[in-house]
Amino acid sequence: MTRNEIVEQVNNMLSEEFEIEQSEFTPEASLKETLQLDSINLVDLIALVQMTYKITIPVSDLHQIQTFNNLYDYIEEHLPA
Repeated sequence: MTRNEIVEQVNNMLSEEFEIEQSEFTPEASLKETLQLDSINLVDLIALVQMTYKITIPVSDLHQIQTFNNLYDYIEEHLPA
């Protein structure tokens, strides 16, 4: 899966799940602020990403995922071969 495919798929998934226009999703935008995430929504987001991409995101890695770009990078780096 290419980076562009990841970006497109993630943006489509998040737009649908959180009912927010994709135009709000810029690479450096804060995930928490843009998606208005509280702790429960954050758990939903992580579960959705883990199920969709068959990856595990440990709690210890959550601090690395602050922006949309961080999320794309994390998925790209951890996708199963």
